[in-house]
Amino acid sequence: QADCLLKTCRACRGEMARRPQREGLLVHLAGLACCCAIWTALNFVVPTFRQGAPAASGAWGWQQGPVRKSHIARQALTVDLTGKVAFIAGVADTTGYGWAIARELANAGATIVVGTWPPVLKMFNMALKKKATDEARTLDDGSLMEIAKIYPLDAMFDVPEDVPDDIKSNKRYAGVEGYTIEECVEAVKKDFGKVDILVHSLANGPEVTKPLLETSRKGYLAASSASAYSLVSMVQRFGPIMPKGGAVISLSYVAAVRTIPGYGGGMSSAKAQLESDTRTLAYEAGRKYGIRVNTISAGPLKSRAASAIGGDGEKTFIERAIDYSVDNAPLDKPLYAEDVGKTALCLLTDLTSGVTGMTMYVDMGLHSMGQSLDSPAYDGLDLKSR
Repeated sequence: QADCLLKTCRACRGEMARRPQREGLLVHLAGLACCCAIWTALNFVVPTFRQGAPAASGAWGWQQGPVRKSHIARQALTVDLTGKVAFIAGVADTTGYGWAIARELANAGATIVVGTWPPVLKMFNMALKKKATDEARTLDDGSLMEIAKIYPLDAMFDVPEDVPDDIKSNKRYAGVEGYTIEECVEAVKKDFGKVDILVHSLANGPEVTKPLLETSRKGYLAASSASAYSLVSMVQRFGPIMPKGGAVISLSYVAAVRTIPGYGGGMSSAKAQLESDTRTLAYEAGRKYGIRVNTISAGPLKSRAASAIGGDGEKTFIERAIDYSVDNAPLDKPLYAEDVGKTALCLLTDLTSGVTGMTMYVDMGLHSMGQSLDSPAYDGLDLKSR
């Protein structure tokens, strides 16, 4: 555009030389107007057609105009996961964080694939066919979330040889095959060829209601195996079929770094392992496969799994945890599954392409508090309203 205007200016100068002397004044005025138009275009018009480039002086000494922030913001908030395959391990109902993450990924266009614990696989499949789940499956555009396929998955077992006879003969596993991590990965590879997004949304501690002092070695190791090592095993086996730029996320809890009474059976240790492994896997899988690995330390949610922890008869562990959070967190409101789902969406897309090895807290800020606001020590100070 600048070249075009300069040519026009030269044409004006040639025309000026050919005109009779008596018309010189008019031609001079025309040439001046042409030059003014060029200056205006270079300083105000041209920059608006070059949005997004860094401000710099051109050959003619002009400065580019400012980038329109609203345009950049719209681009940053556009997430299109069409063609991406997301595998979410540990989804068995519509109330937990895994489901919320799946829903957000589906909203962005991802193909949703799920791994479900074999004993509840049939129940989950039946629930999805009922009208009662339509509300939970409804996406932002009004359509219903589709799960491309549900695979049986028991994250306690890496390969078929690991499955003990008592599990093979257990009636809860009757009719279900190929549920080890290795077999599940092979099945997904055969059906979809790849996995772009891996979500580890599972944990289990058979002795979670017991204090750590009363936890057996078997119970402690079982909690670590199901809740922490399963992530290592899944990244080992899914990594080779994840394209460069893929992302992994898991779900942790503040008990990894703080003492939480009632969260026993070695589960606090398992969550600490999970967060430590996240950092190491971020390095190793990042270098080997070019993928990112992060974890979300989520606040308390009254999901079906959390409600199973039990309590003292008056309230369950999770109910007390929610009450404590609302009373003491910087944001005094309950945490919803959607809060974690949206954060996970961000961490699993290019919006955070430079973020890996991180524990992201999504707990209304509770992790940042050093003392509880409802302590008798603060009676009469009305700290909650500040």
